[in-house]
Amino acid sequence: MTEVTAALKAIQSFHSDLTAIRRDLHAHPELGFEEVRTSGIVAGALEAMGVEVHRGYAKTGVVGVIRGRTNDSGRMIGLRADMDALPMTEDNSFGHKSTKSGLMHGCGHDGHTTILLGAARYLAQTRNFDGTAVLIFQPAEEGLGGAKAMLEDGLFDTFPCDAIYAMHNWPGLPPNTVGINPGPMMAAADRFEVVITGRGGHGAHPYQTIDPVLVAGHVITALQSVVSRNVNPLDSAVVSIGSLQAGHPGAMSVIPSEARLVGTVRTFRRSVQEMVETRMRGVVEGIAAAFGAQAKLNYERMYPATLNTPQHAQLVGDIATDMLGKQQVVRDLVPSMGSEDFSFMLQARPGAYFRVGQGGAEAGCTLHNTRYDFNDDIIPVGSAMFAALAEKGMPLADR
Repeated sequence: MTEVTAALKAIQSFHSDLTAIRRDLHAHPELGFEEVRTSGIVAGALEAMGVEVHRGYAKTGVVGVIRGRTNDSGRMIGLRADMDALPMTEDNSFGHKSTKSGLMHGCGHDGHTTILLGAARYLAQTRNFDGTAVLIFQPAEEGLGGAKAMLEDGLFDTFPCDAIYAMHNWPGLPPNTVGINPGPMMAAADRFEVVITGRGGHGAHPYQTIDPVLVAGHVITALQSVVSRNVNPLDSAVVSIGSLQAGHPGAMSVIPSEARLVGTVRTFRRSVQEMVETRMRGVVEGIAAAFGAQAKLNYERMYPATLNTPQHAQLVGDIATDMLGKQQVVRDLVPSMGSEDFSFMLQARPGAYFRVGQGGAEAGCTLHNTRYDFNDDIIPVGSAMFAALAEKGMPLADR
């Protein structure tokens, strides 16, 4: 039995305890920066394990510190899990469904938190490593930048990790399959708003107006050419408009003076990101001018791309292969155009972000779905992966 499989077997022995924690967290979801109950459970569990606990990072963040048998290397490995839920109404009927109206763990962060607690329990019992394991329970991943907030509060100043790792469940992979990529895992997420200003008037006399709705229609169509006619087909980019607001539905004969478009841009490479923004600005302003209107593009870069460091991605793949077998590991996982604020941590430290398959996509149990639920069967594998990353990343001298 290898060290990795021994860790998995040890964690499986308290799988039922972890499942109970996960289902309790699922039943009591909390939004970003409001994870008071969740962080209290995490801190209490860590303290019961004899783990040193630090609180107050990004309001509700919790950091657990586990020191190995020795610290000759002085190395420090960070393991991160997100804790927040989503503003969704759950449509499930099982016993641990959300008890809070309009709130739901629809992305599995309850499972991620539990997985890291499982790794903490094993590491605190064994301490088979040389260095310090830093367990980072992060608030507010869902669009609020909790990772960035923790960094701004001095996370890596106090805990200068040599490498950082995070995982996410993935319904598109079979249960207990690990997916990794040596480069991009998630796209950068940008938000844009286009404000088009024209001249309002009576719908029966459009010749007296400069119709911003008409301009908006042309802008929407033309923005689709930014990717299809400017981005190299070997690169990836998405421009999506999610909102068009103009006028009032009850005023059918009023041409408004203003229209607004809101959407998102997703890219992996900085050069592509910059080119897309430049071309969008030219398209928006040029089309508006052609109709005699004015338009302004407000472009906000929110989350950077999640980019793995090749050597740390290699370690993830090697550990998963030792634990599960080659057939259960995907080393060239197709990147997602979704985004992840763990990217801020990977900008500050080398490391890797990986997937643990949980299945369910074929039955419609996808992330951010009102019928989603985390697959408790994958908890031991996730916990063992985190534990092994600490042990393999900080090996004892006699190993």
